[in-house]
Amino acid sequence: MRGEPGLTGADVLVRTLVAAGVEVCFTNPGTSEMHVVAALDRELRLRAVLGLFEGVVTGAADGYARIAGKPACTLLHLGPGLANGIANLHNARRARVPLVNVVGDHAVGHRLLDPPLNSDIEGLAGAVSGWVHLSKSSSTVGADAARAVAASYGPPGQIATLILPADAAWNRAEGVGEAMAPLRPSIPESRAVDMIAELLRGAGDGATLLMNGDALSERGLELAGRVHAATGARLFADTFVTKMARGGGRVAVPKLPYYGEDVLRHLAGTRHLILVGTKAPVSFFAYPGEPGALTPEGCSVHVLARPDQHLVGALSALAEALGASRADPGAAAREAVPLPTGALTPDSLGQALAALLPENAIVMNEGATAARRIPGWTTNAAPHDWMDLTGGAIGMGLPAAAGAAIAAPDRRVVSLQADGSGMYTVQALWTQAREGLDVTTIVLANRKYAILEGEYRRTGAGEPSPKGRALFELTRPELDWVSLARGMGVPGTRVGTADALAEAIRKSFSEQGPFVIEALL
Repeated sequence: MRGEPGLTGADVLVRTLVAAGVEVCFTNPGTSEMHVVAALDRELRLRAVLGLFEGVVTGAADGYARIAGKPACTLLHLGPGLANGIANLHNARRARVPLVNVVGDHAVGHRLLDPPLNSDIEGLAGAVSGWVHLSKSSSTVGADAARAVAASYGPPGQIATLILPADAAWNRAEGVGEAMAPLRPSIPESRAVDMIAELLRGAGDGATLLMNGDALSERGLELAGRVHAATGARLFADTFVTKMARGGGRVAVPKLPYYGEDVLRHLAGTRHLILVGTKAPVSFFAYPGEPGALTPEGCSVHVLARPDQHLVGALSALAEALGASRADPGAAAREAVPLPTGALTPDSLGQALAALLPENAIVMNEGATAARRIPGWTTNAAPHDWMDLTGGAIGMGLPAAAGAAIAAPDRRVVSLQADGSGMYTVQALWTQAREGLDVTTIVLANRKYAILEGEYRRTGAGEPSPKGRALFELTRPELDWVSLARGMGVPGTRVGTADALAEAIRKSFSEQGPFVIEALL
């Protein structure tokens, strides 16, 4: 601890975060966090970004971590503020990203009086955090903050929640905490790698590698491509990925589809399923008479690397064991795609995006039902990173796009956003405008929760009546995304043809700042 006169616990918190490499704080603060706000005001090295809803704050921290590869911190107000942000913390937990979640609390003595905003913060935080700690005194805040940052790295990445009572923030503190080296992931033992290599030599296309996490980085995909070239093993990514390198020059790996019967069809013939940073696939929901586990009958499951291990290192060791370190990985060729004309459909939307996507863009996909065909169109587009809604709690897309843009201000972010789920965190557009972020949001406006129409039938509920269908339709009144965006300082346009969509995308990419395109599908 480095002593310095006149520091509060909040000053020590903020300076320790900076010393540990944290550069951004996403926040929606309240009374119990005012001394942290004052400390942020005094510390110019930590950027403070306001979100108008805690779900924006936590979703932005997730998107930031996926691109930056390190944690931002959040600053939330008591248990209710944390509760407002939990859905996107759930998504971040499923994405296994590092995130330092700071939650203010009542002063220790005041908490004993059970004031109106008192709640079980530890219990709420525990549902989504891998590490939770209450700083009971300003004298320990520095060490606690350093531990929180180190803990957020895992491995694998996780949410580290530090609860900061108001008196621990305003009382004088001892000094700034020393940054701690996080634990590093290990490479699987050589005998485990050799066993997988031996299995692959004789399995041919009866073996499948299923991947997520850093296995889907450009280097990880290159190594997986070499394994495929040497053995014939098929390659798949999870249905929803944390971040995946895609486009021309990268190895193209398809994602497993959403519905269970489609997953089983894609994995048909797989006798050996080899996991790299993920688990065996399961159905998102239970359906009457349908299997929940989606491993084909007679298929054995093997683990090359757990999520807490070094995934790229494991793939490198496997390629070396197979003698495939120099094999041609079979990267996708870069191809020019003509601009679409005529009707606006999910396919023409995907074609327009493939034709116009700029080099090194970031795509944040929460397009739901209407976006399922778009990845197929962008396989040979300009190199880009693709991110998905990992935990299934909708309302992540717009905030995550904002966080990604803050992490990479030199890259264009494209947010594919379903209209219904976008309304959960529409406030993120305000943050995008305030921060001047280069985010192009394409709202896939089908005026309904389209997935629920199919789910109604799949669960055996029958055929919905007009009353039931009304619970899936976003009409009476229809949403006006252009007006919503304008009200938050973001320009936009509504398009109803493929030609108009292409022109709007081109325009948004040529200008700085956020832009919303409402695509009527």
